[in-house]
Amino acid sequence: MKICLRNLGDPGYQQSIGQELRVSQATVSRTVDRVVNSIVAQSNEWIKLPTTNHELMEAKRIWQNMF
Repeated sequence: MKICLRNLGDPGYQQSIGQELRVSQATVSRTVDRVVNSIVAQSNEWIKLPTTNHELMEAKRIWQNMF
């Protein structure tokens, strides 16, 4: 997870990330791929879009309050 978060937070060269974390560039690449694919595979359980007018209005209210 640390490898993936490091890469997503600052997607520089995988080789330098690998050197920093003492793993190979290939390990960085495989780790990022596996973690991201796992998150995407479970996204339907974690991400819910509004389906009713009430839910849509609530989402708009929350969005507007964020900024």
